Formats: sequence, C-alpha cells, structure tokens
Amino acid sequence: MASATGKTVARLSLIVVGMFAFGFALVPLYDLLCEVTGLGGKTGDAVVYDQTTVEIDSTRTIKVTFLTQTNGGMPWTFWADAGRLDVHPGELHTITFQVRNPTDRVMRGQAVPSVVPGRAAEFFHKVQCFCFDSQVLAPGEQMPLTVKFTVDAMLPSTVESIVLSYELFDITTEEDAAATADLASTASGASRNSSQQPSGDIGYE
Repeated sequence: MASATGKTVARLSLIVVGMFAFGFALVPLYDLLCEVTGLGGKTGDAVVYDQTTVEIDSTRTIKVTFLTQTNGGMPWTFWADAGRLDVHPGELHTITFQVRNPTDRVMRGQAVPSVVPGRAAEFFHKVQCFCFDSQVLAPGEQMPLTVKFTVDAMLPSTVESIVLSYELFDITTEEDAAATADLASTASGASRNSSQQPSGDIGYE
C-alpha cells in the first residue's frame, strides 16, 4: 500500500514539474511560432517621432486594421473608434480606442499588442500607446485610449496591409479591491445621511 502511495506521489510530482516546465517553454515556443509563421509579431517600446527628419512616402499606401478582444474572464467592453486607416509610410497617425467597465467594482486592465504579419512588427512604431501602462476604471466608467503610430518607410514592399491587435487582460490588484470597498462604504454612508434628513419643512413661530 505504501509503495502504491509513493508511486502516486512521484507521478503527481512529475506532472507538476512538467506543468512548470511547459509554462516556461511557452514564451520561446511562441517566439519560434511567430518567426516561422509570421503571425503575432511583438511590438516595441515608444519611439521619438521627429517630423523634420522623417520622409513620407506618399506613393505607397498601407492598410492598417485595428482589432480588439478581451481575455477570458475580463468583463470590460473594448473597441476601436475606427476599424481601419489607410496610411503612407512615415506619416504620424492617431487612433482612439474605448474601454468601459460595466461592473460594480474598481478594476485594472492591461492591453497587450501584437502585429500581423510578424515581420512587420519592427517597422510599426508606437510613439504613444495606452498599452505602456495599465488602466484603472471605476464602476461604470468609460475611458478613451490613444495610440499614436507611424509605419517605417523601410517596411518590405511585399507587405501591403498590417493588423494591429490588442488583447485586454484583467490584472486587478488587492489595492483595487480595497478601493471598491471604500466606494461601497462611502455610498453606504451617504445613503444613511440622506435617510436621516427631515422629510418636510420645519416652521417656527
């Protein structure tokens, strides 16, 4: 009986170790998949745009499509004001997204961008992006989110369209949960104060 229990524990331990190993392997496997298939390219950090040094290629037009999705369990609504822009390489463009928290609690979200085809990612430059920071929304709050970008004129001529996709994740923290409790306490106190107010006018003789 003890031998059987020992084998079971050993098997479970191997499964746990395997799960951790698989988790760590996901990142390099994802990078390899992007490299081989050209899908899901990672975008870089913010760049500085200097209009005086940038040459705009007005002879070429790139179709840039914007997609949004929320990760499983993230209840926010998330969309782009425009589904697509036609841009000339070198031009600076601004696109606005909208995000709304329909819940009754304070929540924090983080957007993760990717570019398709993957080989276009190094030529898609974000000058400003909400994805550099997390967003905290109060219950029922809606917020505009801005992206300023430019497409490098060195983008390979075979690439005629780019898809910029954002996936929104719930990263609500304990501090955010505490803020929800504070809001509930404030609302409860305001309700009690309101109920204690006199309902009619008081006359004096």
